[in-house]
Amino acid sequence: MKDTETTGTPAQFGGAAMPPRRSSEETARLGDEIYERVIRPQVEADHHGEFVAIDVDSGSWALSDDLRTAAKRLRTQRPGAIDVWLLRVGHRALHHFGGRPIRGAE
Repeated sequence: MKDTETTGTPAQFGGAAMPPRRSSEETARLGDEIYERVIRPQVEADHHGEFVAIDVDSGSWALSDDLRTAAKRLRTQRPGAIDVWLLRVGHRALHHFGGRPIRGAE
């Protein structure tokens, strides 16, 4: 698989103070919502198994076949991102110790 560039649409804070850090549950909820609504339709077919890093404040996101690279790309694009949700395309979790991916599990 080849690395893919970021294609998110960031919102700007316009010099305003950064929002306070969210709870991990709220970050997860927002990250999953952004993924399902915006990102999944763009990546599900061609990027199975790759990692997505999402800034839940701006909606910006980065994709890579390596978790650290996805996070680094997002931090390059959004250096002030504090609430970041990470997930793997087509999987229920970032890492697994067995089991099967979501694709074809119906």
